[in-house]
Amino acid sequence: MLRETPVAEEGARQRLRYGEPGMGRVRLGLFAAGLATFALLYSVQPLLPQLALAFRVSPAGSSLAMSAGTGALALAVIPVSSLSEVFGRRRVMVTSVLAAGVLGLLVPLSPSFPVLVALRILQGFALAGVPAVAMAYLAEEVDGGSLGRAMGLLIGGNAIGGLVGRVGAGALTDVGGWRLAVFGVGAFALACALLFVLLLPGSAFFTPVPFRARVLGSSLWANLRDTRLLRLYVIGFALMGAFVTVYNYLTFRLSAAPFGLSATVIGSLFVVYLAGTAASALAGRIADRFGRFPVLLGGFCVTVCGVLLTLPAALASIVCGLVVMTSGFFAAHSVASGWVGARARIAPAQASALYLCAYYIGSSVAGSFGGVFYGRGGWPPTVGFVVVLLLAGLSCAATLGRGDQRRGDQRRGDRPE
Repeated sequence: MLRETPVAEEGARQRLRYGEPGMGRVRLGLFAAGLATFALLYSVQPLLPQLALAFRVSPAGSSLAMSAGTGALALAVIPVSSLSEVFGRRRVMVTSVLAAGVLGLLVPLSPSFPVLVALRILQGFALAGVPAVAMAYLAEEVDGGSLGRAMGLLIGGNAIGGLVGRVGAGALTDVGGWRLAVFGVGAFALACALLFVLLLPGSAFFTPVPFRARVLGSSLWANLRDTRLLRLYVIGFALMGAFVTVYNYLTFRLSAAPFGLSATVIGSLFVVYLAGTAASALAGRIADRFGRFPVLLGGFCVTVCGVLLTLPAALASIVCGLVVMTSGFFAAHSVASGWVGARARIAPAQASALYLCAYYIGSSVAGSFGGVFYGRGGWPPTVGFVVVLLLAGLSCAATLGRGDQRRGDQRRGDRPE
């Protein structure tokens, strides 16, 4: 793998700002990468009941099809993001998204559930190169005053990718089964990956560094001992663990009595992800203007309210709850992930990777563990588990304080505590 070198020396031009022509290619390119990444990652989520039936596994067992991908991504995101410090942000993202797209075409050929899980693990490793590196790329290339909106759009692209993967897979399942569904999403993701390769410009402010294990360990330790960053990592774990638990097991609830909904209808409910797209962009704008802290707290509170709205056995209440929960989740995640990039003073890609590692460990661990609650008591205990996770994250958010919430602090930074 060849190293990526800066296309311009820092100071030769201004960092990209919202509304500039170059910003359009960056936004659209990363939007396409987000579509590919999260369509692949979440395409199996609405298919969990079908996978449980096809391979004769329990709800908690079938959730391994989801947890395998997110768990592998969590394990790989730190070393892969460290490679981006050596070889370049764009090069790592391109390799990652193309490999994941090819693997997406192999998953539907799985002859058994263990093979499917193994391919999902490989896919998770491949996908690791996009999320954390994209955050570092934006932090380097985009002006601080526009970073909130740029990050919000990136998270919005992730949301639409998850939406397309889930809705598309649900619709195709009723047409030709889960294999056709996964293949169709894989083909779509590969097309988005190629668009990303064509659009995204090279880095202008990236400076490659030689790989040194001691330097890597030192920067890793620095990003782990910063107590504000640690609290942001816990926030990521709690947010994603709660979010994935709801969507994983709501598919089982809605496919069973008294609802008895088809895979197409269940998949169509994921259209509420559009609320997440709007919420993440809006949260970024508000955070740029008024600070991150109130937006983060508000996002958590909205998410809890949405989860509680899913308790009644009424489809209208469940859909309303999903809209509210999804909006709150994406608002909080957009702000928290952007806060990590602004806070980190050393190896920002690595700090973002640590956040995403915690984030996807939450998806993998809590997403599977929530199946124990669902299997033993149905939906109310599952909601209780989710609310406990969110309250833990909210308590960490409340202790962050207002010290580095304003736009000026994005430029000034913080000293590690």
